[in-house]
Amino acid sequence: MATPTVRYDADANAASIRCSPTPVTDSEEVSEGIVFDFDAEGRLVGIEVMDASRHLSPDRLGQAA
Repeated sequence: MATPTVRYDADANAASIRCSPTPVTDSEEVSEGIVFDFDAEGRLVGIEVMDASRHLSPDRLGQAA
């Protein structure tokens, strides 16, 4: 299993958490501003967090930037 990576785009105020390098083939917004990304087999490979500063701590965002 790959080590998850977290990236933060301050201009977009969006965080991306990737659990796998496998390409994303489908996405589903599971809650307002929270999008799950799936591979061709339906496995979760990433999570997108819009309006990230509302959902994640400043310390976590600073580490991911």
